[in-house]
Amino acid sequence: MIQITLPDGSQRSFEGPVTVAQIAASIGAGLAKAALAGRVDGQLVDTTHTIARDASVAIVTERDPDGLEIIRHSTAHLLAYAVKTLFPEAQVTIGPVIENGFYYDFSYKRPFTPEDLAAIEAKMTELARKDEVVVREEWDRDEAVRFFESIGEKYKAEIIASIPSNEKISLYREGDFIDLCRGPHVPSTGRLKVFKLMKVAGAYWRGDSKNEMLQRIYGTAWAKKDEQDAYLHMLEEAEKRDHRKLGRELDLFHMQDEAPGLVFWHPKGWALWQQVEQYMRKVYRDSGYQEVKGPQILDRSLWERTGHWQNYRENMFTTESENRHYALKPMNCPGHVQIFKSDLRSYRELPLRYGEFGQCHRNEPSGALHGILRVRGFTQDDGHSFCTEAQILDECVAFTAKLQEVYRDFGFGDILYKVATRPEKRVGSDELWDKAEAAVMESLRRSGCEFTIAEGDGAFYGPKIEYTLKDALGRQWQCGTMQVDFNTAERLGAEYVAEDNSRRHPVMLHRAIVGSLERFIGILIENHAGAMPMWLAPVQAVVMNITDAQADYARSVAETLRKQGFRVETDLRNEKINYKIRENSLQKVPYLLVVGDKERQAGKVAVRARGGIDLGALGVEAFAERLSDDISARRSNPQ
Repeated sequence: MIQITLPDGSQRSFEGPVTVAQIAASIGAGLAKAALAGRVDGQLVDTTHTIARDASVAIVTERDPDGLEIIRHSTAHLLAYAVKTLFPEAQVTIGPVIENGFYYDFSYKRPFTPEDLAAIEAKMTELARKDEVVVREEWDRDEAVRFFESIGEKYKAEIIASIPSNEKISLYREGDFIDLCRGPHVPSTGRLKVFKLMKVAGAYWRGDSKNEMLQRIYGTAWAKKDEQDAYLHMLEEAEKRDHRKLGRELDLFHMQDEAPGLVFWHPKGWALWQQVEQYMRKVYRDSGYQEVKGPQILDRSLWERTGHWQNYRENMFTTESENRHYALKPMNCPGHVQIFKSDLRSYRELPLRYGEFGQCHRNEPSGALHGILRVRGFTQDDGHSFCTEAQILDECVAFTAKLQEVYRDFGFGDILYKVATRPEKRVGSDELWDKAEAAVMESLRRSGCEFTIAEGDGAFYGPKIEYTLKDALGRQWQCGTMQVDFNTAERLGAEYVAEDNSRRHPVMLHRAIVGSLERFIGILIENHAGAMPMWLAPVQAVVMNITDAQADYARSVAETLRKQGFRVETDLRNEKINYKIRENSLQKVPYLLVVGDKERQAGKVAVRARGGIDLGALGVEAFAERLSDDISARRSNPQ
């Protein structure tokens, strides 16, 4: 007899080997119909998988996160099936699941057109309706290589040839199409009902620009139509909020081919940058951090001692001078250690906190660059706390509280917490990693924060807390981090004199709240749809005259407000007032101040707030008080 233990602890007995599908059927016809896959002793398998021993089994349906991933992976195969049906000469490469969907890369003699995409999606629907059974097969590796070579699929043959020869290869067949995959997949194509192809983009084979440019077809797939409709609506809203589009329209920044992955900040964009930086500079001061500044270029030997040269070199920009090798810093930590080491430190000085708006450079692949959200040159609100082991918890708890306060001020109230644990490629002993991981988890418990675990996603030198915020569209952005590092200070020889006069290595806490300022500003632009809160708005008010007779008064109003520290411009163009109101409204300025003869004579301004709100006539000082109150309260929109 075989004993199967279900998730609720109940058990079912079977006289001999049993499939996942049979177990589902024994529970109920509804579950048998809903089953997409199974989880046997924690491992995902197809519903056809046979169990020949006692095991714990869970039935995976579309309600499970794993079920949605299986739907998306299976839909990627359906896409490849459709492409091969319509374009037999196309070669398939890889088709993984990504966030909210999937993609598949193809090699074809000409670019796919929008009309091709529509035809492919229609063919996918047709194939899904056939409800063809998806069959898993195991092949010998060399046999699989020969097969794919024989049908002209050189990319697939190359992938399989890179797999060790002693491993069995799993292939999945549906109708006339067969593809390499670990699986699992849905039982039949009829389970794939809600999907849409989104776009075509270029992608180099194996991500190497020296290789052929392939065509990457992106798609999305969901368990239910209303979920896909909600997602597509979110994409429509996201397109309206695209920071690249708004960056041009609001004259904030631009990027160009002569400086790939780097930003040209315009005056308004730089004004926004300065508000973020100066706010974060105050956060440094309030949290006991001393601001420092390290060099941009450091010798290779220092990066070797930190482990970056061995573990991170492919992401670093390097250079040479006088037979010495250097690297542009991808992070600020080693420089801060050098500042710590510049003097003999006592335990009485700890925790010693350094903060830097440090400009870093990372050699990101060109295909990964995305506006100011993913760049090669960026500035971090980077900070490091050198402390004793006993001080870790207090430092982490205080940091989490400060981060929550900062995110609220910027308009983000929903934060997710995740602990990323030791990766396979790392430095330091398991004992130190045990201590570090225990410390970050306990700090979140003390902060009252629920968190998830991301196994193996820590930095090579230590575990980290990842702080992820949600924006107005529900999208998630990982920005803040706190990393507990027992290794770097020791590797670089940083010491302090302990209470017993012994020399000890400090624990190094790496922390950032907004992370990359470029990326965070991009997130802010999209979250607020370009209509920045009053305290962040590059231009807080525009003074507009109705005729030339009020030009001097408009200038004096603007100058009065500027002297009080407000960011105010004038619009004295020889245009109708309605035109000027419309133009400045499109620039999402919080307040528009209109002055005609009546306002000039009364020493007032007619105030229009963003969103078309008419606040009537106010004295200049009364308006200044109102704007000052908006800024102090960090309001997103005028009241």
